[in-house]
Amino acid sequence: MYRLRTCAVRLCPLTPPKHARSASRQRLAVGSAQRTFQLIRCYAAPVSTKPFLSGSSSSYVEEMYCAWLENPKSVHESWDSFFRHANAGATPGTAYQSPSALGVSLSALPQPSVEKLVEDHLAVQTLIRAYQIRGHHIAQLDPLGIMDADLDSCVPTDIITSSDKLGFYGLTESHLDKVFRLPKTTFIGGSKAALPLREIIRRLEMAYCQHIGVEFMFINNLDQCQWIRQKFEKPGVMQFTLEEKRTLLARMVRATRFEEFLHRKWSSEKRFGLEGCESLIPALKTIIDKSSENGVDSVILGMSHRGRLNVLANVIRKELEQIFCQFDPKLEAADEGSGDVKYHLGMYHRRINRVTDRNITLSLVANPSHLEAVDPVVQGKTKAEQFYCGDTQGNRVMSVLLHGDAAFAGQGIVYETFHLSDLPSYTTHGTVHVVVNNQIGFTTDPRVARSSPYPTDVARVVNAPIFHVNTDNPEAVVYVCNVAAEWRATFHKDVVVDLVCYRKNGHNEMDEPMFTQPLMYKQIKQQKAVLQKYAEKLMAEGAVSRQEYEEEIAKYDKICEEAYARSKDEKILQIKHWLDSPWPGFFTLDGQPKSMSCQSTGVEEEELAHIGGVASSVPVKDFTIHGGLTRVLRGRRALVARRAADWALGEYMAFGSLLKQGVHVRLSGQDVERGTFSHRHHVLHDQNVDKRTCIPMNHIAPDQAPYTVCNSSLSEYGVLGFELGFAMASPDALVLWEAQFGDFHNTAQCIIDQFICAGQTKWVRQNGIVLLLPHGLEGMGPEHSSARPERFLQMCNDDPDVCPTLTGDLAMQQLYDCNWIVVNCSSPANYFHVLRRQILLPFRKPVGTTKPKPSFPQLLFSTHLVSQIINHKPPHLLIIFTSKSLLRHPEAMSSFDDMLPGTYFRRLIPEEGTASHNPAGVKRIVFCTGKVYYDLAKERKTKGLEETVAITRIEQLSPFPFDLVKPELDKYQQADLVWSQEEHKNQGYYDYVRPRICSTIDHTRPVRYAGREPAAAPATGNKKAHLVELKRFLDTAFNLDAFQDQP
Repeated sequence: MYRLRTCAVRLCPLTPPKHARSASRQRLAVGSAQRTFQLIRCYAAPVSTKPFLSGSSSSYVEEMYCAWLENPKSVHESWDSFFRHANAGATPGTAYQSPSALGVSLSALPQPSVEKLVEDHLAVQTLIRAYQIRGHHIAQLDPLGIMDADLDSCVPTDIITSSDKLGFYGLTESHLDKVFRLPKTTFIGGSKAALPLREIIRRLEMAYCQHIGVEFMFINNLDQCQWIRQKFEKPGVMQFTLEEKRTLLARMVRATRFEEFLHRKWSSEKRFGLEGCESLIPALKTIIDKSSENGVDSVILGMSHRGRLNVLANVIRKELEQIFCQFDPKLEAADEGSGDVKYHLGMYHRRINRVTDRNITLSLVANPSHLEAVDPVVQGKTKAEQFYCGDTQGNRVMSVLLHGDAAFAGQGIVYETFHLSDLPSYTTHGTVHVVVNNQIGFTTDPRVARSSPYPTDVARVVNAPIFHVNTDNPEAVVYVCNVAAEWRATFHKDVVVDLVCYRKNGHNEMDEPMFTQPLMYKQIKQQKAVLQKYAEKLMAEGAVSRQEYEEEIAKYDKICEEAYARSKDEKILQIKHWLDSPWPGFFTLDGQPKSMSCQSTGVEEEELAHIGGVASSVPVKDFTIHGGLTRVLRGRRALVARRAADWALGEYMAFGSLLKQGVHVRLSGQDVERGTFSHRHHVLHDQNVDKRTCIPMNHIAPDQAPYTVCNSSLSEYGVLGFELGFAMASPDALVLWEAQFGDFHNTAQCIIDQFICAGQTKWVRQNGIVLLLPHGLEGMGPEHSSARPERFLQMCNDDPDVCPTLTGDLAMQQLYDCNWIVVNCSSPANYFHVLRRQILLPFRKPVGTTKPKPSFPQLLFSTHLVSQIINHKPPHLLIIFTSKSLLRHPEAMSSFDDMLPGTYFRRLIPEEGTASHNPAGVKRIVFCTGKVYYDLAKERKTKGLEETVAITRIEQLSPFPFDLVKPELDKYQQADLVWSQEEHKNQGYYDYVRPRICSTIDHTRPVRYAGREPAAAPATGNKKAHLVELKRFLDTAFNLDAFQDQP
């Protein structure tokens, strides 16, 4: 049980008798109405002096003393002398000295030590500060009473747990009844400016050492610290009205009885119940109520699985029958997609907040089992909703994140998300973090699971206050959550509420926790439920009767039973009922695209020229740019004059034309403003004025949409999750995340695998995010060479062994059915088109592109492999692999003619040279993708094989363009088929492309391979070895006899 770590009991014998205190209070109330404080003083004096301080004399002396404290000149000189000597430590018998009226100068009398008075007051101030800093270490936070929430049983030396510890401050028991003036850095006095030391200690204990522990003294802002002190130190702050107590009880009933109902009906089902932390429900509702009162009308929540069903039912207000039917084993499969388990699903609901009578929208974002992965996604969605409604301060839209103690301390994504909290393009102006602190992680004891005292210590890095609270005190929980919501509304900063609780069952309802935590679970089995404790407290106070309490229980039980009966009517799982981010108006009423066609992605030449002019100018007056950038802009002007575009200009024209159409474009990632390879320069910097910048893209047209380009923190997992969340909010924005190098996406693999690849099929969630992944083997070593296209292609949901019926609408149907789009563009025009197509499609899919990266000595222009990850049905996710070397490759240029109205993204670019004019004479057709095309074309020219070897570029790898590949194969009937790539054989595209080409021709002709041999590393670290490998596979590609001996 709790060790006795506070001093209230131990110091009791020093407290004055009750009759003395009551008499003193009565006298002070009558005779000192104007005084700002009242005093209780008890002298310890020799027996010979007792008659002097007994009976009516003591009352008289006490009143005189109070008057002297207010104004020393208000009493006779003799009393002034007496009180000064007594305050200096003299006993009453020796404190009296003859006043100066008897002929002795007052200055000649023994004076109390000024140094001692100052020292004592400084000691008391230090003591107050010690409680403010370390009082939480001895707070009674564990509802089980068996653990220390800070994992440390030691009591801080400077916290007064017994009278003998006063010596640390140079104080003794004789100081306990001495009155000390309070510093301005505490509010424990209320309306009083001074208190006896005993009362100071008692009030500090009540503020910092009971069921609430407050960590805030690390915050380097005085106003914020004072605000928190006021909220927790002022006497009587935690007072609740009768109505508030009854509301809290009703919420506790719902939270508790919901779990009990599920346990009764489905005792052998996993549900990750909330038992042991039922106070979470009133906690969340309090945060929402207070935020609604402060003007918030949309709250976006993210959480892991524990308690999720309870939150859906009692916070989001999901229909109970929709939850209960999920437990029915006879429920038919989802209406679309594969679905997910019930404790991962999300929800979107708009309703009236009954406390504030205001509309509020609640969205719980779907989450996989990766506990904290949803954190940046929620922040991105929140930022987007703030952006679209013009909420620049976070007054209308906010986020609430729920965490588990083990995950909060152990998952690095928590740290990454915190570090986005105050960045200009990522801040959501404050998030309320609620930690469900089970004091255990699955089976792991926290003492071996973290090195920090608390699981919440990560929040200290951003100066977020941390409020620890014992969840067996629901009123303390509600108070803390009120303060947290007010903090967020006042300072627009993050705040953490640590709900110290326990987990009644194992990790899930089927797990046996006694294997690993026997002592904890013995105590849990004896633990009285928090609802019962609180109900008994209110009944003892007379706030509620037993009959009213039982009626409240019966009322909610009836609601559950009626919903259970209705749930039996549900026959098919409707995943769309669990959608967390609907897009009103984008689809038809039954959720289908409004059309299955895509208009031309080209634009008028005048518009291209205008955008090119903006891209090559500085639209702000008196703005000095770098001399090297002047040359870059001059080069762009020359390209526009020649009606040509390089990679950077093609991207500029795609973005600019969309902005002019009113489509918001957001580009985020590491160093994207300039571009890792110094090709983009979307943000210009004045060379003479610090922090003065210009974004020419925002000067295209008066009524254009805003362009957001922002360098991110050095994070992939967090930032990609954030941008995914941003893209969830609206289909009418082009949201792009660019990896600094393509292989950097591997630290964000969780977001790619769990959210982007499978998000649509699991949660019916559409998303049109674009991933730009610089890719290319250029002799610069194994790092930063490969964006690992094989991983994305492996996760595509099409069947390699089935060639679809080649109808006219195949291309659009493929886009509609796939889970994402993977593209590797070889020309600026195609890059331009695929970006515009992402918005003009009647649905959305994720897209990934491989982006060109320059070889560093020559800074060559690299190709973007756009791997467009397409969400099932609506928005397509696009993944673009962008070649580094094509960024400045002299051949990687496109004419304006390729971007005019009537032009489209070319999924496949066939041979258009000499070989195409005489197909019968072609001996070999080489298929490839991306920037290797330029190596192949150069080698073919060198070898003089332009008439006998055709080269075809597959620009869209997934969905695979069966309908375009087949005509090429039919055209060159006598040619052998070769797939060539610069990547190693066990990497890149070969394993994806080969079976699909074979299926296209019904396996009548083999597909040969020309590329690097299999390897563990993506590339060699030796430049000479790189060139040898390149020459070898180019020789193979153009040696017409290379495959004669192969079957």
